[in-house]
Amino acid sequence: MRSMITMALFATAAIGLSACSPKAQNETAEAADAITADANATMMEAKNDTEAASDQAFGAAENAMDRGSEKLDNIGDAVGNEIED
Repeated sequence: MRSMITMALFATAAIGLSACSPKAQNETAEAADAITADANATMMEAKNDTEAASDQAFGAAENAMDRGSEKLDNIGDAVGNEIED
């Protein structure tokens, strides 16, 4: 039911746009271009934010692994010293 209503509205809008004057068609095209530019800018910003968050998460994971490795090295050294004593 919804799709039928949507299709009817879309058809009505298409017929309405085709009957518009050249000035109205140009304004519609300019509005569509502006919407496209905004959408592209938003997607680019989302991409950059996602990359920054990924870099931060991977950096934090790498730091945690380095700290864990250092602790294991310290434990290994302590065990080695105990065995020598």
